[in-house]
Amino acid sequence: MIRNEASGRTDGGMEHFGYKESLDRSIGAFGSFAAGVSYISILTGTFQLFYFGFGTAGPAYLWSWPLVLIGQLAVALCFMELSAKYPIAGSVYNWSKLLGSRIVGWSSGWLMLTASIVTLSAVVLALQLNMPRLWSGFQLIGDGTGTYDFATNAVVLGTVLILITTVINALGVRLMATINSAGVFIELIAACLIVIILALNTTRGPEVFFSTHGYGAGASGGFPGAFLVASLASGYVMYGFDTASSLGEETLEPRRTAPRAILRAILASFVIGGGILVFAVMSAPNLDDPMIGNSNGGLQYIVEQVMWGPLGKIFLVCIVVAVTVCSLAVHTAAIRLTFAMARDNALPFGERLAHVNPDTQTPIVPAIVIGLIAELILVVNIGQPKIFTVLTSIAIIMIYLAYLMVTGPLLRKRLQGQWPPADLAAGGYFTMGKWGMPVNVVAVLWGAGMALNLAWPREAVYGLPWYNTWGAFVYIAVILGAGLGWYAVKGRHHIGTLASHAVTAAADAPQAEV
Repeated sequence: MIRNEASGRTDGGMEHFGYKESLDRSIGAFGSFAAGVSYISILTGTFQLFYFGFGTAGPAYLWSWPLVLIGQLAVALCFMELSAKYPIAGSVYNWSKLLGSRIVGWSSGWLMLTASIVTLSAVVLALQLNMPRLWSGFQLIGDGTGTYDFATNAVVLGTVLILITTVINALGVRLMATINSAGVFIELIAACLIVIILALNTTRGPEVFFSTHGYGAGASGGFPGAFLVASLASGYVMYGFDTASSLGEETLEPRRTAPRAILRAILASFVIGGGILVFAVMSAPNLDDPMIGNSNGGLQYIVEQVMWGPLGKIFLVCIVVAVTVCSLAVHTAAIRLTFAMARDNALPFGERLAHVNPDTQTPIVPAIVIGLIAELILVVNIGQPKIFTVLTSIAIIMIYLAYLMVTGPLLRKRLQGQWPPADLAAGGYFTMGKWGMPVNVVAVLWGAGMALNLAWPREAVYGLPWYNTWGAFVYIAVILGAGLGWYAVKGRHHIGTLASHAVTAAADAPQAEV
């Protein structure tokens, strides 16, 4: 176990940033893996977004699943090298700061932080898709038929869940990791069983995925255009694997554990999630049923039709567990990012946000602040569910952009011959070797292409009026502009490691120039 400062700096990769160790280093290999898996959340993502992909491009939309894997795996491999060298809290922020510059690091951190808080609000809304199906008593507002019953009740359920994740995170990383690991274990078992049961009830063969089935006919761009839109359903799921590295300061042997956790998380999510999607289509009683492409039906609807007896309800319970641990992981990652930026004095009230409670060895103030902001964002969903949908979609784009602010500067380092560091291979840590350059190029091209695809102004995705249709450009410009405004006026004059978190040897903390 790594507990003392010297050991943490030698094996934890923190010596390159000049931070002293202050968090509780107690997460093991499965806990690290669970953090990445729970953020991706196989059951939450697939069950929440299947209806959109299927309703837009039909069964063939599932080809976007391996396509997204290839692109995100390239990003993940780059992150694995970085986590082998720098497994540190707020990983994306710190990596881009070191590889690029202070302004690049701050911009990536700001985008990632705002996106993570919005993502937390979006994930907890998934409870509404499942809990009233389990018991009508969970429909606390109205009977579900009123204009705002569905949206308002989703906010109530989501608020309760955010309160729970706030309390868990405030009580310490050990409790969080224990609950998260148990939840992920349940989710993985349930997901595998869903795959098996759906596979045993198939009614059609794989040829169903090799036809457009008329989707995209008459639409702009035909089926390829519809496929690009539908690919958003896969792109919205397969991210967040960097959480394993963001918990690096709390992980045992992080330079070996974090890279493995990232790879295992993305591959497990691809295989099991892909199995659910494929066999759901092959086992659905009637693919022409409009409920399959409806937000009130979707994958839950197919599972309820295929499963016998109480199994459907049992698996819905497992989905609720998955939503819960996913929310917990997203909240945790946002806390670590807030802490990482705050100890650099890169956020307002940095000293308070970076304070680590001596009893729980965790930053409590960020847990509370993020929970409150996420709950305020939830209120938007009551009267303006379309705007909330736009905001959640834009949050994913901002995360892709934040990733690009890591892979882009990393590629520049490779072209300059400055990466990978010699100590990675020499120490037996993960490195891509000769494959590093082509994989990094793919990661950059993928990140830029997918961000553009996600942001493309489509009424089918973002709706009207124009500021929603062009929402990715409008809202991101507002969010990034507001952040950069603060940075230009105040932030850049004060950024620097807080004395309470700095190691005594100033030489250990090289500063990137703006």
